[in-house]
Formats: sequence, structure tokens, C-alpha cells
Amino acid sequence: MRLDEFLAEVRDRGEYRSRAEAEQGSSAVLWVLAPRISPEEAADLAAQLPAPLDYALRLERGRPETFGHDGFLRRVARQTGARQTTAEWDADAVLSTVADAVSGGQVDHLLAQLPSDHAEFFGRPERG
Repeated sequence: MRLDEFLAEVRDRGEYRSRAEAEQGSSAVLWVLAPRISPEEAADLAAQLPAPLDYALRLERGRPETFGHDGFLRRVARQTGARQTTAEWDADAVLSTVADAVSGGQVDHLLAQLPSDHAEFFGRPERG
């Protein structure tokens, strides 16, 4: 998926006012996702996303960090300067677009590294 298509989807799903706002939200969510997954998984995901969105996933972060659903949303909120409720909206808009933009196998690999309640961000039912 090209950058303009990706951002148009995020803008529609997140009801952002501008492309710049959709890009900022996308970068913030991916920035928070990157340390939650292995560096190899982050690199694989980055390879399937358009530049400059891949940048947040390509930074060296070391070992994956452990934080759950609420911790993820708190970090997104801190990154965007928004409330946690808005951060959930951002995560849903961006990660559901990621799920549509990358291969199904890539999404499966991501979800295998994340808590089951993260599946909803990707537009998938929570794993049992």
C-alpha cells in the first residue's frame, strides 16, 4: 500500500482532520508498537509499510518490552498528547489499517507476540 493510500485509510477510520494529523497518529502508534515486538518482527513489519512510517519501527530498541493493553494506550496517549480514550481510537485506526496493508502472515506473527487483547486493534477478535 502506498503512503497516500495508507494515510487516507487512517484518516477515514480515525476521523482525522488532515493528512498530517493521520501521519502523526500513525507514527505515534507505530513508535509505541515497536518496542513491544522483537526487533526482527519490527524490521519485517517495517519492510511492508511505506516510508516514512517504517522509520518508527526501524530504530534500535533492544529486547521487547512487556506492557499490556492499558500500558499500550497510555504510551500512545503520552506520545500524541491525547487522552487514553483518544489513544484507543488512534490505535484502532492505525493498526486496523496496518492489518489491511501487510500480509496476513505478518499480522499473525505480530499477534503471536502481543497480548490477546491487542487483536482488537488489528480488527480481529480477541484470541482465546
